Amino acid sequence: MSNWTSLWYVWLLLLTVFLLLLCGITASCIRFCCRKKRPPVETFSRHTCDLTAIAIDSDSTAHSTVT
Repeated sequence: MSNWTSLWYVWLLLLTVFLLLLCGITASCIRFCCRKKRPPVETFSRHTCDLTAIAIDSDSTAHSTVT
């Protein structure tokens, strides 16, 4: 069996994975703390929408064209 200290690439891989996990946890904590401190921001502005309805009776030419 080989000596674990001579396998430098295994330690490098473990260190890389550990640093990535540490960065992810730190970023999540920072985002969570910043989200709690500032008031929630609306992602879209609320606009009133106008809806126009066109009535079509059965005798109109538009109805006979559609059907």
